[in-house]
Amino acid sequence: MKTTFLGAGSTVFSKNVLGDIMLTPEIKDAEFALYDIDENRLNESYNMLNNVLNNTSRKDIVINKYNNLKNALTHADFAINAIQVGGYEPCTVTDFEIPKKYGLRQTIADTLGIGGIFRALRTIPVMKQFTDVMEEVCPNVLFLNYTNPMAMLSGYVQRHSKIKTVGLCHSVQVCANTLMKNVEMDEFIDNTRWEIAGINHQAWLLKIEDLDGKDLYPEIKKRALEGVSKYPNIKDDLVRLEMMKHFGYYITESSEHASEYLPYFIKSKHPELIERFNIPLDEYPRRCINQIKNWKLTKDDLVHNKNIEHKKSNEYAANIIKAVISDNPFRIHGNVINTGLITNLPSNACVEVPIMVDRNGLNPCYVGNIPEQCAALNRTNINVQLLTIEAANTLKKDFIYMAAMLDPHTASELSLDEIRNLCDELIEAHGDWLPKFS
Repeated sequence: MKTTFLGAGSTVFSKNVLGDIMLTPEIKDAEFALYDIDENRLNESYNMLNNVLNNTSRKDIVINKYNNLKNALTHADFAINAIQVGGYEPCTVTDFEIPKKYGLRQTIADTLGIGGIFRALRTIPVMKQFTDVMEEVCPNVLFLNYTNPMAMLSGYVQRHSKIKTVGLCHSVQVCANTLMKNVEMDEFIDNTRWEIAGINHQAWLLKIEDLDGKDLYPEIKKRALEGVSKYPNIKDDLVRLEMMKHFGYYITESSEHASEYLPYFIKSKHPELIERFNIPLDEYPRRCINQIKNWKLTKDDLVHNKNIEHKKSNEYAANIIKAVISDNPFRIHGNVINTGLITNLPSNACVEVPIMVDRNGLNPCYVGNIPEQCAALNRTNINVQLLTIEAANTLKKDFIYMAAMLDPHTASELSLDEIRNLCDELIEAHGDWLPKFS
């Protein structure tokens, strides 16, 4: 069994995913094929993973590193994607600083908005390179994508490649427990039944009840309305709770993410909303700076620690692989093309739904209609996703412009001419990080 990790220089994440596989005894006789274009980061992950492996009892796992993509993927059974094209510098800086000149502020900029659009445009050509090679050397591979913007990247592969692909995200896994913790209903942490469906980072907690079937939403909404003074944990989640108040349902992804997928919260004419809803503008650049600084401090201990061990994480990858090879079914929430799964969302959209995994691979579950207001908000995001995919596929600038013009946050702040000029400036600034658009 061969698992190829694309972007293996993501050392901490590769430890979580591949370390989980090491701790899954049902996955036997495994090769980990590590691939990255950064040789130093590749070597660091290779050293660290071998140290982790040496501290397990596994003798049937071998770790190899590759700087040739085709060799890394040849005969792969599973491939895991965790790349970031362009990194913090120059591309993330560009995604934030140029829109600021136009008065357009962002928080994370990795999923939607002008930052999400351009992150997708520079990443999709690399995804195409990956899947083109997969079609040649491992056509039956199961491709697990962890890279954002999830719906755009996974949706592109699902529509323009023969490779079986699912997009995986943490937000569904932690949604219900985060909400319970924030409104101090701790007795229900890990003790609820819930249903979630929608699109990545904007899926909806459609139902949440206790183990006896009692609906917990009325009490949740009551506590949310009582505010920060009574429930201080909600201070970092005010956007999601405000959306729940007006639209009836809680969103899976965090408030800093949600604030920039909507036209209601980050508004230059209403700066008071930033403080009222505790919205952390420029949050992702801050995280990048801190992560780079912390990596410098912790790298040596992580990479060269002969005693390093791993404790199982809550990532889906190892359980997916286990389910496929053992036929022991496992339920995930993943991002797949909408083959009639959510009936009031477009059929060419990438949707986030429950999926049963077994020896037949991915078996997405039928959801039906979601509440119409939830579908309506999803469609505003799907518009941007589909047009960005069209831009990447056709290499036509007009689709970039239209994607940005239909983006809820961008359109709420800028005129059509401003959006067009912003896109042109971003295209020029990204230079060779983007393909050539006409």
